[in-house]
Amino acid sequence: MSANPPDLRPDLANARVPTAARDGQPTIGMVSLGCPKALVDSERILTRLRAEGYAISPDYGGADAVIVNTCGFLDSAKAESLDAIGEALTENGRVIVTGCLGAEPEYITGAHPKVLAVTGPQQYEQVLDAVHVAVPPSPDPFVDLLPAQGVKLTPRHYSYLKISEGCNHACKFCIIPDMRGKLSSRPERAILREAEKLVENGVKELLVISQDTSAYGTDVRDREHKFPIIPLSRALGELGAWVRLHYVYPYPHVRDLVPLMAEGLILPYLDVPFQHAHPDTLKRMARPAAAAKTLDEIQAWRAVCPDITLRSTFIVGYPGETETEFETLLEWLDEAQLDRIGCFQYENVKGARSNALPNHVAPEVKEERWHRFMEKAQAISEAKLGAKVGKRIEVIVDQVDDDAATCRTKADAPEIDGQLFIDAGFEGLAPGDIVTVEVDEAGEYDLWGRLIS
Repeated sequence: MSANPPDLRPDLANARVPTAARDGQPTIGMVSLGCPKALVDSERILTRLRAEGYAISPDYGGADAVIVNTCGFLDSAKAESLDAIGEALTENGRVIVTGCLGAEPEYITGAHPKVLAVTGPQQYEQVLDAVHVAVPPSPDPFVDLLPAQGVKLTPRHYSYLKISEGCNHACKFCIIPDMRGKLSSRPERAILREAEKLVENGVKELLVISQDTSAYGTDVRDREHKFPIIPLSRALGELGAWVRLHYVYPYPHVRDLVPLMAEGLILPYLDVPFQHAHPDTLKRMARPAAAAKTLDEIQAWRAVCPDITLRSTFIVGYPGETETEFETLLEWLDEAQLDRIGCFQYENVKGARSNALPNHVAPEVKEERWHRFMEKAQAISEAKLGAKVGKRIEVIVDQVDDDAATCRTKADAPEIDGQLFIDAGFEGLAPGDIVTVEVDEAGEYDLWGRLIS
């Protein structure tokens, strides 16, 4: 073991829980990979462990055992997860694996037979059982205090709020329903109780996540509300924090969410997974083939809330994608003028039905199309941001150092969108402050501004 063992990922310096252990206290480390939904799972596991008297270690050397929460969505994510498990074994030696890749235990143990245990996603009790076997608990109720909001792996001023698990879609490229099951919504009262506690403890921004946010509650018979995401969003908006919605499928009832944005109850921001625009490609994906209708929906959203920010991700090089289909996607982008755009090159995923589709696109063609897509997306982003120069907008401060205050606008989600930098007169600002700036300069993805208030 090295004299200065490496830090775990993510950096537990941001965790809202003390990491120093008392004498004799068992200590656990956590490596959390994948999407924000997996991060929430990691927070739940750590909260349970802290409640049982375990300390949380920020590095491998200080941990009695390490939990690796894996991602198994793409082959590249699986490789990253195996690398993380291998690193934890090398640096610590006592490793418990959980998460999406845990749904394939033989895949993990085949590469790393020395792991102590493997559990699947959301199997919190099995993870705790494995920890108890590896490192028995030793609680001291007079010393071991748990923060009221639980353990959080995000900075103190924002938090992810998971409202459901699973998904009822059957997209051919996706295995999420196989790993995490069908849609299962949390009770509204439980979500609001968690959100209230977070806001009471200083959280300024709630990032609402699930696999299909706009379908929230449709798996539960609600005689009063046909689409429970609407009253839930309104209730969250009344707590006084920024509320940002992620993974919103463009169902017709999304039109009922947009007025809440126009009222200022929730942020004027929709993260919509369009994936493609050509109807034939969407049909092969087993997604609703209604790209033209989607443009009508976008127009309707903007009519109600002109300041709405639309972000989406797309897949290029999907099996069977022709040059004509790809050109249609580029033309659709020109018309849709989305504000935030991401793109992935298609990858086969073990267990996905898309693997069996004919006419897979050559890697060099996927690469070339990805570059053309990103060139288009970059030009749209640059023009959109350039139009903000001279405007006054609200931003939330994420970080302050000697050079600048790093902030985000209402149009920017943490870690996936752009940033706004204040590089003069930012003394006295702190993470979580919400201030007004005037935009001075715009780049391809980021903004620069000066403090007004």
